[in-house]
Amino acid sequence: MKIHEFQGKEIFRKEGVTVLDGRVAKTPEEAAKAFDELGTSICVVKSQIHAGGRGKGTFQENPQQRGVQVCKSAEEAAKAAEAMLNNTLVTLQTGPIGKTVNQVYVEAGCDIKRELYLGIVLDRAEKKPVLMVSSEGGVEIEEVAAKTPEKIFKEHFDPAEGLHSFQVRKLCKLLGIEGKTVRSADKFMKTLCRVFSTYDCSMAEINPLVIAEDGSMIALDAKVSFDENALFRHPNVAQYRDLSEEEESEVKAAEAGLSYVKLDGEIGCLVNGAGLAMSTMDIIKLHGGEPANFLDVGGGANADQVTEAFRIILADANVKAVLVNIFGGIMRCTTIADALVTAYKNIGFNVPLIVRLEGTEVEEGKKILAESDVDIQTAENLTDAAKKVVASIA
Repeated sequence: MKIHEFQGKEIFRKEGVTVLDGRVAKTPEEAAKAFDELGTSICVVKSQIHAGGRGKGTFQENPQQRGVQVCKSAEEAAKAAEAMLNNTLVTLQTGPIGKTVNQVYVEAGCDIKRELYLGIVLDRAEKKPVLMVSSEGGVEIEEVAAKTPEKIFKEHFDPAEGLHSFQVRKLCKLLGIEGKTVRSADKFMKTLCRVFSTYDCSMAEINPLVIAEDGSMIALDAKVSFDENALFRHPNVAQYRDLSEEEESEVKAAEAGLSYVKLDGEIGCLVNGAGLAMSTMDIIKLHGGEPANFLDVGGGANADQVTEAFRIILADANVKAVLVNIFGGIMRCTTIADALVTAYKNIGFNVPLIVRLEGTEVEEGKKILAESDVDIQTAENLTDAAKKVVASIA
């Protein structure tokens, strides 16, 4: 689960990670008021969307306007907010479709001596979180990794023990940090690593992480995401969820107990099992098609869930055919066959539907489909199914 920058900074502030003072604004008037309340000679108005690269992003309505703007008066803050709010911001991470800005964050300015990058993710190969730092603050980390990977330094840490001081000193030496900033870095980095573990984060990124003129480290950004499977342990974090930032079809699928990810292709997929779903998408591409989604109904789907799955798939205007690939293990093929027939009759299909069944009670399941009065094509195996569904839209 992703959250906004201002929400990440609320967590940082609570846990002792240094951030600047700021206010959320949903109107230009609120932005002007926020500037006055901050009491600084300069502020930064930042678009709040679930995507990075906002500073370099541009608005569809006004390509000259950036997603982050420095302001020196309340009037400038109001003007910047007006240009951002309710408009579509396009960044490298949003793709050309962009995201609508519903709120901005007005943050106090500070004297910046140096900009760095800091990020924490889970290294699955090492089975530990890894802290990454770089001298290239303010630059897309993907660009740094591609062009100058030697400028990225890493330290793994045990979630139970946290980051050690000797690791901080090592990173400071590599970054050329000296004096009292080393002490600030020790507290900052160790606290952030503790936050990552305590809150079951999947990523915590600060770009830029700045060193102020007084030598202190400050999180000028906060891009944080969480493991959704652990949210039951963090009800205060779960309430940060902003559904307006998420794909509507994915939200509906989650409410129905389905795992769904929208893609850009033309062939809808309904499968039971994540691995089987990945294989299904691969074989569709192998035979010249493009999957429109990943959809795993799980091992115990019922007729209501299958019906909802079809509704979600068919709501995508790009879908021109649907492939159902079911391996009956816990779920019997007769159960899924009955559910398919029921769903077909309840929804009414206007695109080809190809079904491949295998596993428990497969012959009985195929018989149910064959004897039904619905237009469902069956396939002998996955290759046959992929060829048929691609041919159906050729």
